[in-house]
Amino acid sequence: MVVTEHPIERVLRVLLGLAILSLVFFGPKTPWGWIGLLPILTGATGLCPFYTLLGISTCPRKSAP
Repeated sequence: MVVTEHPIERVLRVLLGLAILSLVFFGPKTPWGWIGLLPILTGATGLCPFYTLLGISTCPRKSAP
């Protein structure tokens, strides 16, 4: 599996996803908070389908020895 996200971006996606998901349980208690599962899943796997479609990657390139 190809990783298309930088490690810092992955952490930020998971944190953002948790913040959005918290809207289901705290605050306005809206079902829209379930959308927070998307950034959690993409951050956990390191694969963003949108990045794959566009052919971009924020992951640092590994140099050949």
